[in-house]
Amino acid sequence: MKLENLVNPSVLTQPVYEPGKPIEDVARELGLDASTIIKLASNENPFGPSPLAKAAAVRALDQGELYPDGGCVALRANLARIYGFDASQFVIGNGSNELIELLGHVFLRPGDEVVMGNPSFAVYKLVTLLFGAKPVEVPLVNHTHDLSALAAAVTPKTKLIFVPSPNNPMGTANTEADLLAFARGLPAHVVFVFDEAYAEYLASPPDLRPLISEGRKVVCLRTFSKIYGLASLRVGYGYATPEMTALLNRVRQPFNVNAIGQAAAIAALADSEFVAKCVRENQAGLVQLESGFKALGLEIVPSVANFILVRAGDGAGVFVELQKRGIILRPMRPYGMPEWLRVTVGTRAQNERLLTTLAGVLRG
Repeated sequence: MKLENLVNPSVLTQPVYEPGKPIEDVARELGLDASTIIKLASNENPFGPSPLAKAAAVRALDQGELYPDGGCVALRANLARIYGFDASQFVIGNGSNELIELLGHVFLRPGDEVVMGNPSFAVYKLVTLLFGAKPVEVPLVNHTHDLSALAAAVTPKTKLIFVPSPNNPMGTANTEADLLAFARGLPAHVVFVFDEAYAEYLASPPDLRPLISEGRKVVCLRTFSKIYGLASLRVGYGYATPEMTALLNRVRQPFNVNAIGQAAAIAALADSEFVAKCVRENQAGLVQLESGFKALGLEIVPSVANFILVRAGDGAGVFVELQKRGIILRPMRPYGMPEWLRVTVGTRAQNERLLTTLAGVLRG
């Protein structure tokens, strides 16, 4: 009997997530010096983790032989102080991606529906399909989530509805007032998942805590992978009512978040100066890239995140040519946008190198 005959049939049709290419792979494939390559493909923080987070991670290695705190007690306590909630209202994941999967474990069965924008973060659809549910994709309007259309897509079969703000890959955001009204208008059988992965880059991010205090079926997700620069350590968190987080913890694996990541995350939360610096640098970088792309006559989608979309014509071709020159971007063909590239905001020097190199590629 062949192996595939033993497999859950849905696994054989499950799409596979395509991450941005690692620097080492590009260097090996193209014969480049890895130290000269810049990666602006995965919305990583070009300034890395804060010094406090680095030091905490190193200290945690001194007890590397011990299992981590399986309940992430200290991290949840720190988050509780910041948010003004009880520690029981937080669940910690191996990145916020794991929390999206935990939502699938808790709520999704074959035949259920999950409403999401299109394009939006690919993992929403992947998790929906993994559990045999149906993704209901609603087109964006002016590159932004159309909340009224999302609400109209809800049926008696809808279990989850995902809204990220800012949205990846577009970089656009919805207002707090619109999000609160949207959530309050949802029927009682729908769980609203609000993805805040890039919220720290906003001058005034939407505050949906009132919804949770009202006891609504809302889960807010955040991550330490973006502005905190801890993507390699995979730490994310969700906050909701105690009843909601208790359900998610029922399906969470023991020791799902390593001790080094927990220690670094706690220290990162305390380094507000580093976060403020990253916000300032990102704002300056967005202005630099927007001006540079416009000077090249290229269309952009104005962004409030740490990345920006640019229309380069032959997106895949430009991606390949830039990669040959040691610059990794993210082509948007998998998102149905073959002319577009997603560019992570880098340091000032990295942004300038990209703009100069891109000008040469376009001329050639």
